[in-house]
Amino acid sequence: MKAIVQTGTPVLRAVAEPVPESLFGSKELETLVRDMAEALDKESDGVALAAPQIGVSYRLFIVRADRTLPTNYENTQEKPEPVVDVYVNPSIVKTSRKRTRAEEGCLSVRGKYGFTRPHERVTIKAQRLDGSKFQRGAGGLLAQIFEHEMNHLNGILFTDHAEDVMQVPPLEHE
Repeated sequence: MKAIVQTGTPVLRAVAEPVPESLFGSKELETLVRDMAEALDKESDGVALAAPQIGVSYRLFIVRADRTLPTNYENTQEKPEPVVDVYVNPSIVKTSRKRTRAEEGCLSVRGKYGFTRPHERVTIKAQRLDGSKFQRGAGGLLAQIFEHEMNHLNGILFTDHAEDVMQVPPLEHE
């Protein structure tokens, strides 16, 4: 399994390269997304992951859509099945003027949390694994995720623009 790289790893500060057209529909691209999903799956507090976070400098991120929904399954034995949305070569095409204040953390900046000012709404265009193009608008948490992951693809970490950044010690497990 691929490990999530941490602050100080050069790939996190590089502008990621576009996924080449030759990789669309390939086993290689499918394997990369599977590696990313497996790495994200191990992080119960993670909702999304960009390829640079596993050391691959491609413009690609995934979102665990099932983790962006309110949890309402405390009284059942079943948790929702993982739903992984894939965004290849994404770009932001529109943002709202209005911003919000949101708490933010990052799987590559473990233990640090702060407040950012993401747009309330964001629209991105991207490609699927087969190369087909789509556009998606989002508000709230998903809009924040889009901006956070796009920043990763541009070598920007949330700590570069966050306010009131604090270090939180890891939970001690018995």
